[in-house]
Amino acid sequence: MSEKTTRSGGTAAGGPVDDALVEAAARVARTRCRGDNHTMAAAGRARDGRIVTAVNAYHFTGGPCAELVLLGAAAAQGVYDLTTIVAVGDRDRGVVPPCGRCRQVLLDYFPAVDVIVGGGDRLRTVPITDLLPESYVWADHQLDSE
Repeated sequence: MSEKTTRSGGTAAGGPVDDALVEAAARVARTRCRGDNHTMAAAGRARDGRIVTAVNAYHFTGGPCAELVLLGAAAAQGVYDLTTIVAVGDRDRGVVPPCGRCRQVLLDYFPAVDVIVGGGDRLRTVPITDLLPESYVWADHQLDSE
């Protein structure tokens, strides 16, 4: 599924929601998240319209969240430019916002990516920068190589 459908609306605090992306993540959460090892699914929209999905890899040592697994899965499929990302919890928990680590990594990899957040009929799309105000941008602090 790669056809983009959006919910009309959004608010001043967020834009329209890519419903197909949310459904892709929800479908993976329903069908692939089993037990305690995989409890979250993520879906990302590539600039060319493709949807990439992934699940987290829970481990007591701090296994990667679904959003971080998604970055690797996207690269493995030749997707290097994500425009929108969403995470959905198993057991019908709905959309779950990215944790602090994922917010920072998403900002560093894709500074212009949009993130779907909120719950129920309050879903909205916001820029990653809205989730990390006054953030540290890794690329801004690298020494130029000459």
